[in-house]
Amino acid sequence: MAAVLRGPWKLWGRWHTHVGPAMVSSRSMASKTQVGFVGLGNMGSPMAKNLLKHGYPVIATDVFPESCKELQELGAQILDSPAEVADKADRIITMLPSSPNVIEVYTGPNGILKKVKKGSLLIDSSTIDPAVSKEMALAAEKMGAVFMDAPVSGGVGAASSGKLTFMVGGVEEEFTAAKELLSCMGANVVYCGQVGTGQAAKICNNMLLAIGMIGTAETMNLGIRLGLDPKLLTKILNMSSGRCWSSDTYNPVPGVMEGVPSANNYQGGFGTTLMAKDLGLAQNTATNTKTPILLGSLAHQIFRMMCARGYAGKDFSSVFQFLREEEGQ
Repeated sequence: MAAVLRGPWKLWGRWHTHVGPAMVSSRSMASKTQVGFVGLGNMGSPMAKNLLKHGYPVIATDVFPESCKELQELGAQILDSPAEVADKADRIITMLPSSPNVIEVYTGPNGILKKVKKGSLLIDSSTIDPAVSKEMALAAEKMGAVFMDAPVSGGVGAASSGKLTFMVGGVEEEFTAAKELLSCMGANVVYCGQVGTGQAAKICNNMLLAIGMIGTAETMNLGIRLGLDPKLLTKILNMSSGRCWSSDTYNPVPGVMEGVPSANNYQGGFGTTLMAKDLGLAQNTATNTKTPILLGSLAHQIFRMMCARGYAGKDFSSVFQFLREEEGQ
């Protein structure tokens, strides 16, 4: 059977309804075949490393060659373009900054769909407009491939530890095949519905995250001005009703918590530019669906203002620093 089929994905997905139980059960017995990975940034690189740790040979590429060096040293094969990756792997994960990047990587002159194999499984973990995910799914379907959107939550720390949450949209029959790979990189893999629903869930999550981070930063700043020690205030918040992820896991105040961007001059983590982009997606979808997002819109303006004031390259928790500077301290 291995000599006939190109890869173990053919035991799932589109061919799943055409194979018997014996063939399906042999999936777990199949050797781990290579996985393509496009986009080795702050999130993509640790995600690809976790695939390697789980024994999957990785074939990768990135627009910045220097981003590939560390992964190459760990044993990954590095190629020059997404098309070349698609020519060698029929399971590909993409992790890219924005909708235009995704469109280029999939449909551009050197894009995945130029060389994609029929039956390939394409999983996009970027956070983009749900409409673009649907557009890519249609384009992939015309080439005989399957596209699923699977954006993530959890940040760089969770990407490194393999504890991301994946929100997956696509044909339900393909979910088991996608989950096997995504489980190597995440602790939670949740099926949300048709293509685009993964993006919808992610956009909603990040809007709440942005609002929560601004609220935590304002609260901490007020407490400090009132003479409270920031570590003590954090302790109180985290045993009280104000507790949230931004206070107990990703505190924005320098010196309160180790191993978070605020302890490293807001370097690494989830960039302010990306948060502004995600809030823009939330604003667009809210406008299209005539949904009021009063705090979401305000959060969007705050992070856009931060980008214009020199915070674009810093982690989004630098909103605390931004507030301190706004008041002239």
